[in-house]
Amino acid sequence: MFQTLYNYFWWDRLWLPANLTWDDLQGHDDQVYSKAAHLYYTIPLGFLFLVIRHVFEIYIATPLARLLNVKDKSRLKASPNPVLEKFYSTSCKHPKQAAIEALSKKSGCTPRQVERWFRRRRNQDRPSLLKKFREASWRFTFYLVAFIAGMTVIVDKPWFYNLREVWEGYPIQPLLPSQYWYYIIELSFYWSLLFRIASDVKRKDFKEQVIHHVATIILLCFSWFTNYIRAGTLIIALHDASDYLLESAKMFNYAGWKNTCNNIFIVFAVVFIITRLIILPFWILHCTMIYPLEVYPPFFGYYFFNSMMVVLQCLHIFWAYLIIRMAQKFITGKILEDERSDRDETDYSEKEEEEKAAAGTVPLAGTKNGPLTNGHPVLNNNHRKVE
Repeated sequence: MFQTLYNYFWWDRLWLPANLTWDDLQGHDDQVYSKAAHLYYTIPLGFLFLVIRHVFEIYIATPLARLLNVKDKSRLKASPNPVLEKFYSTSCKHPKQAAIEALSKKSGCTPRQVERWFRRRRNQDRPSLLKKFREASWRFTFYLVAFIAGMTVIVDKPWFYNLREVWEGYPIQPLLPSQYWYYIIELSFYWSLLFRIASDVKRKDFKEQVIHHVATIILLCFSWFTNYIRAGTLIIALHDASDYLLESAKMFNYAGWKNTCNNIFIVFAVVFIITRLIILPFWILHCTMIYPLEVYPPFFGYYFFNSMMVVLQCLHIFWAYLIIRMAQKFITGKILEDERSDRDETDYSEKEEEEKAAAGTVPLAGTKNGPLTNGHPVLNNNHRKVE
């Protein structure tokens, strides 16, 4: 049965145009073609990226954070309380008033003490400023290097200037060494993102990010073993064009360099809109949807690839909406809350919390407070590109 499923999955007519077989993509005449077996290397390389990231965060990002005076605020820990801890872990982190009254009776604490315990407990789970800075530093470094490498790989290719060249001679298009390493490294990095997504800073768009990473990996794998390499390199480089700007803006935001952060974010927003909402749908998607039909009739792989591209384009629109919404208020000088961050994400000092608690002005669940709510909503997020 396994062999039958394997044969159906790799059926030529499923992934390749009519009259073409996998044998047509085998190396001949000293030319190398992409093979599915090459992708097995990306999973262990993904784990290697995790090791590299760990070393980077300790020996590069942390000293850089100290140099930029990025400091964590002191936090008061919630006192041990089995009754409240059990409710926090299994039921709700933001109990309603009725639940607070019930917990007060069970735990022997006053309602005010219960509220304060939950505030402190939530604050313990909030990611630290240093963790956010280190995460942004790692992503910035990779995205910048990847963008430079991507442009080096494709800028001298004819299909960079004439998109019809993407399908010239398809699928008999030899794989260049630069394309091989560009793909393998990018795919390995996305595996590492997927491996770490549960432990990285979580945002409101956590589910969208999971969809994004999975769809990206599927698209990269599919484009690899069907030899959509030329189109794939264009798409990857296009997305790398804006992400290092966002991550650098986050770094300066966490360091308190507001003016620098402001200027970089404006540049990021412009580049994001141009690349994701203009170039990608009107050039790249046109290239993958229209031009192939001039070479071969549509087949399942054609529909599959473009369907996944449409899914990712919808994610682009979702993220662009949040960026534009924030930028509009940002330009007008309004104070914003983080459009994409989790409601528990914002950090604030314990001293400030105690002062507000004493005054009876501690913000309710769902409100924002703290130094990072400074008019840079998206900057506190893990916005990620779509391939």
